[in-house]
Amino acid sequence: MEQYKDLVSLAPWDFIMQLGNLLILMLLVKRFLFKPVQKILDERQQQTNGLLEQARESQKQADAANKECQKQLAEAGERAQEMMEQAQKNAARQAQQVIQQARQEATNIKQQAAADIERQRAMALSSAKEEIGNMAVEIAGKVVEKELDESTHRKLIDEFIEKVGDAS
Repeated sequence: MEQYKDLVSLAPWDFIMQLGNLLILMLLVKRFLFKPVQKILDERQQQTNGLLEQARESQKQADAANKECQKQLAEAGERAQEMMEQAQKNAARQAQQVIQQARQEATNIKQQAAADIERQRAMALSSAKEEIGNMAVEIAGKVVEKELDESTHRKLIDEFIEKVGDAS
């Protein structure tokens, strides 16, 4: 056990040396390991912060663009509604014009038909008068040729009435 006694015993110079080694080792680790690692971590944090700021800015821009799009869509909808209303008004106006033109044409056709009927009627009356005049001349000629007695006179009048009835 004696040999293990040196291992368990505490030597002040060994303790001081080990403590010195520990301090030197810590300074070296801090200088060459912790500082570069902390520097890398700080740079990474700055990159992350920069990316977050860019993302926030992009989100703001996207929101602004979205609002602008919504506004333009609303304006386009309003313009489309106005165009539809205008088209309906134009269609109604054109339909009214077509109806009015058709009514005018119908009135013109009626007036023309009435004028044609009146003309045909006048021609028929004129023709009937001419026919009656011719018959009267014939009867007068026959009367002059024959001597008029009451029965012949009655017979001529009946013939005249029959011819007038046939002519109409």
